[in-house]
Amino acid sequence: MSNSIKPMRAVRGIFQPLCITFLLFTCGVLPAQNQAHRVRNIVLVHGAWADGSGWKGVYNILVKDGYNVSIVQEPETSFSDDVAATRRVLALQDGPSILVAHSYGGAVITDAGTDPSVVGLVYIAAHMPDAGEKESDDGKRFPSDLARSSAIKKTPDGFTYIAPAHFHELFAADLPGDQAAFMARSQVLNFADNFSATITTAAWRTKPSWMVVAGSDRTINPELERWYAKRAHSHTVEVAGASHSVYVSHPKEVADVIESAARAVSK
Repeated sequence: MSNSIKPMRAVRGIFQPLCITFLLFTCGVLPAQNQAHRVRNIVLVHGAWADGSGWKGVYNILVKDGYNVSIVQEPETSFSDDVAATRRVLALQDGPSILVAHSYGGAVITDAGTDPSVVGLVYIAAHMPDAGEKESDDGKRFPSDLARSSAIKKTPDGFTYIAPAHFHELFAADLPGDQAAFMARSQVLNFADNFSATITTAAWRTKPSWMVVAGSDRTINPELERWYAKRAHSHTVEVAGASHSVYVSHPKEVADVIESAARAVSK
């Protein structure tokens, strides 16, 4: 009997280290696989009368948390130019991306977001038109304080801007006066016809979307933001008291929504 036990012990002796090795291998491989499937690319798109520098606070948080962040500096010379600029940056990414936009940029990513590399859309106090719609017409559903004011000016060659004297109260009320003044003086003028571009295909119809509603927005009526989000069945977060510049004044809340979108599409 003792002779028959020895071979069994020998077999057990062989299998035990093999099992340990297998467990160690799988423990290492599975997290690596999970890492490989995580969406790490975030592409940020600014809106009208702004530029990419407003994303600095959000950018810092996302980069610290391990994301690869790119910022589109769309020229605002035509809607097609802005969509092309966004697609150009998307093409530079090394995998799937979350596409994020503020304000007028929402119309841009609604078009550009049809790119196959885009797996989720995040709208920050942004327009979210459907196919066949124009941002300018959607704005009439719930007019904003800015739309009802005389603060939007136009240059002789058709570019729009917000009168600097009214920029703080209507665009960035929850930011310090000096910061709002700098934004007013550095705003990118937006070609007027851009607001009337008709969307051909709405990316949010086929891809998951998120919306951050700025509770005290005076540039886009918060009711319109809520309406957009409800229509698109977007995951919605509202930041109470936030101005249209919510992405500047509340970077942590905005970054949290972007990261939650990246986690959701990675599952």
